[in-house]
Amino acid sequence: MRIAHLSDFHLGLPSLGERASARAVAWVAERRPDLVCITGDLVSRHRGEKRLTQLLERLPEETYVVLGNHDFAISRDPFSQPVQLVELSRGHLLSDESVAADVRGVRVEVAGVDPRSWLGKRASGFGPGEAPFRLLLCHFPRVLDRVDDGRWHLILSGHLHAGQIVLPYGRRNRLLLAHPQSDYRYGVYRRGTTAMHVSPGLGTTFVPFRFFARPEATELVLRSGG
Repeated sequence: MRIAHLSDFHLGLPSLGERASARAVAWVAERRPDLVCITGDLVSRHRGEKRLTQLLERLPEETYVVLGNHDFAISRDPFSQPVQLVELSRGHLLSDESVAADVRGVRVEVAGVDPRSWLGKRASGFGPGEAPFRLLLCHFPRVLDRVDDGRWHLILSGHLHAGQIVLPYGRRNRLLLAHPQSDYRYGVYRRGTTAMHVSPGLGTTFVPFRFFARPEATELVLRSGG
């Protein structure tokens, strides 16, 4: 199973992130994965909604999306503006709900967390899962610490931009100026039987550039343990 993971477009602000998002969507459309998942912070201002529609139209219907805090302007970023993403022109917008998808003859549960529930510390209400493969989308990586072991096989998150502004020091050390204390910065993490991928994302906040934190579109390839 091939899953494309995109995150953090932050459309509507002057930034190289819009160009990166367009390139990422074109790459995913060419790859034709089994599922496309987008984990929040799609739009930072109203004027980015039209561009989001254009990008989503290039992706397959098997695209699953959750929103992030910036989509509701729940942020210290003075440039953010709440938008009205009630439904999308393409794909499935998940808000504390799960849907079933058929991928290569296997039933897959795809669930998505509403960021307002997360920030309000309310339960998302997902009961026990029975699908052979269970996938959770949540903008915030710390969800890995909250879920019951075994409930989800894979979690996809974003939010941190891999630091966005990063100062390298020494041979391998990196100081993240954004979220420097985070345990889950970017890449793949495991806790028990659950794996999580944290996307570095594509856009920017506060300042319109990245430094030593490249934008990324990711294709995850999953193979049966059998």
